[in-house]
Amino acid sequence: MINIVMYEPEIPANTGNIMRTVAGTNTKLHLIKPLGFSLDDKYIKRCGANYIDKCEYYIYDNYEDFKNKNKGTYYFLTRYGNKNYTQFDYSNKDENIYFIFGKESSGIPLDILKDNFEHCLRIPTSDKIRALNVSNTVAIMIYEALRQQDFNDLLGYDVFKGKDHILNDKN
Repeated sequence: MINIVMYEPEIPANTGNIMRTVAGTNTKLHLIKPLGFSLDDKYIKRCGANYIDKCEYYIYDNYEDFKNKNKGTYYFLTRYGNKNYTQFDYSNKDENIYFIFGKESSGIPLDILKDNFEHCLRIPTSDKIRALNVSNTVAIMIYEALRQQDFNDLLGYDVFKGKDHILNDKN
């Protein structure tokens, strides 16, 4: 199972976007307090595009609470990582994989990163920016893991308009 972990997220729009991606990929979301917003907030609902009710998510009081309740392999996304995210094998569908992302303003605390340095990874960027937006990095990581798992049972066509919509369209 692929899991996304948000360590003290601050921006409701990012978490809303992540919730939509999680709902669309049958992955799970874990939110570690404190949160910089209320989940009842109109902003998070708007950014979740009404998919929040389809998102499987859990809330934890702190990082220790999260660790005590979740066993598996942890990967830490950080601009300080020295390994490219494609250097890891996420193909085991029976393994609980946790991609951990830090708060938007300061990331994951360095003491957590130091203790897990071998599993710190980064998505390469140019020297023009500090980091990508967290909701974009979540999507990249989910789809890399899903690609390695042959996309599990995700649909390869649009169920709303049909498999042959392009061919059958009369316009």
